Amino acid sequence: MNITGRLTADAQVRNVSNSKTVVNFSVAINDSYRNKAGERIEQTTYFDCAYWLSPKVAQILTKGTVVELTGKVSARAWTGSDGQAHAGLNFNTSQIKLHGGGKKSETVQAPTVNNNDKTGDDLPF
Repeated sequence: MNITGRLTADAQVRNVSNSKTVVNFSVAINDSYRNKAGERIEQTTYFDCAYWLSPKVAQILTKGTVVELTGKVSARAWTGSDGQAHAGLNFNTSQIKLHGGGKKSETVQAPTVNNNDKTGDDLPF
């Protein structure tokens, strides 16, 4: 699944065991539609995201950054300490692509990185 949204806060790196770290961050996705009465309805969906492949990515995942994520979504439900029912969406991210801003978009993906690409843009258009 792919989602595109804006980070709601700076990413956090967390150690989950002696050899594993995870980068956690939250993404907000805005959407709008018109209801039957013709009123424009704005809707925001929040995803709690996890990236397990490299903690270094946390340096570029800062609040307000627009990202395109590839991964798997899952839902969770829990009861809070106040007894209220809560629900949320998790997104286990396997690829991160930065969008917007003044600098070139970057893509962060699973461990194989090829830095030998000296040909530049090979797109046919």
